[in-house]
Amino acid sequence: MLDLYSPGHSPLHRMRPAVKMAALMAGATLLFINQSLVVTAAATLAILALYPLAQLTLKQAFAQIRPLLWIFVLFFAVQWYFSGLTLAAYVVLRLAALILLASLVTLTTRSSDMIDTMTRALSILRPFGVNPAKVSLAISLALRFIPVLAQIMRDVREAQKARGLERSVIAVAMPMAIRAIKMADDISDAIDSRGYRS
Repeated sequence: MLDLYSPGHSPLHRMRPAVKMAALMAGATLLFINQSLVVTAAATLAILALYPLAQLTLKQAFAQIRPLLWIFVLFFAVQWYFSGLTLAAYVVLRLAALILLASLVTLTTRSSDMIDTMTRALSILRPFGVNPAKVSLAISLALRFIPVLAQIMRDVREAQKARGLERSVIAVAMPMAIRAIKMADDISDAIDSRGYRS
């Protein structure tokens, strides 16, 4: 359930996971350093252009940000009110670009490859008492939980919409919280059943 990998034979699929993850970190850093709306818009378009290169459709790209559209609207409204239209557009575009870039790495990289790459990268911290396997597992689960929780929210909203309760925060938040906790318990049981020692 946590693996969002989309099989393919594109150049991005064949690229080494370490290179993709390093590019993700570099891209995210550059997006935060950059303060230009034009450059951010160009970067967003460039990231979108990578989806067809990875044999992914633009529909799949939109699916990565669709559950967060209401957050984009909220951020845009708040920033527009306090800081103006230009900064509002910049903030939303930067957030969208980050999500699209992270999703591109997730869709073209297997979970096992990501965990192995992070474990090797974090091995230099072993002398300081850091367990690379634990840290890489935690990071990998966090990366996978974000889109999975977005899907849960979408499912709950659709179910409550059929009941006429889509505008009720409690009617949406409670089932989502219960399903998220249940999913966390299932994952914990799965990890324990595989003999992982805490």
